This record gives sequence, structure tokens and C-alpha cells, in this order.
Amino acid sequence: MSEMRVVGVRVELPHNQPILLLRETEGDRYLPIWIGSVEATAIALEQQGVRPARPLTHDLLKDVIGALGRELEQVRITDLQEGTFFAELVFDGDLRVSARPSDSVALALRIGVPIHAEESVLAEAGLVIPDEQEDEVEKFREFLDNVSPEDFAAPES
Repeated sequence: MSEMRVVGVRVELPHNQPILLLRETEGDRYLPIWIGSVEATAIALEQQGVRPARPLTHDLLKDVIGALGRELEQVRITDLQEGTFFAELVFDGDLRVSARPSDSVALALRIGVPIHAEESVLAEAGLVIPDEQEDEVEKFREFLDNVSPEDFAAPES
């Protein structure tokens, strides 16, 4: 199992599909996970330190966990089946709750707990970016520095 860090969220064109990009803290593999726009917004807001006027769902969940006297210890990305990623929230007392990776990461960022990925998931979906592509990663980081939550809003019909 490898600890991961959130590189950020970007929108994949031409379909405007948000992608969460994680990277091993002690390795070279990246893990791209396609996520929904609501979760992308929640992750981007937290990374940018933006506090909405009213709590978002992930903020509410953080408060509920605390009110119940539980402690989230870590988030684990546990499986990949037919293109769908699976995760677990691991609480004190080894209580585990199945969750989507996007919600899990949004919650982990708010609470400040580590994010881990199973080796089997990284072996199947992890990407090593060759040195000549490092400039693309830098461009991606620049994009993340300039992205706003409105970039993830659903298009108006």
C-alpha cells in the first residue's frame, strides 16, 4: 500500500470530465481518477482554502463524524473493477465504511488524514510519467493554481 498526495483536479477536454490526480509520496506513479463535478468542486475549494458561506456535504460529514465521537484515521483506495474505483473510510477501532474515492479524498483533505492506494490498484491504473513529460505535469500544476470552483459548475441547459 502506498501513501498518496493530491496533485489536484483538472477538467479533461473535450468531454469536460473532471479528473482527480493523485501521486505516490514515495514513488513516481500517478493515479488519475475520473470524478463528478460536485466532488471536483469540493476538492478544489478545500485545496484553495475557500470556505463557503454554508457547509458543503463533506464539511457536514466531517462535523457529524466529530459529533459522534469517531476519528477518521485514513482513506484507502482499495479496488478497481471494470473502470470503477472503490475506497474505504477507515475509522478508529478499525471500523470501515465503503465510499467513492472522490468523496473519500474530499473528506480526507478536510480532516487531514492520509490517503493510501492498494498496490493492486496502482499496478493496474498507476501511470509513470517519463522525464520528458515532466513539463506537462508542471503545466498541470500551473493550471491547478489558476482553476476556480466555477470551472467545475454544471453547464446551464
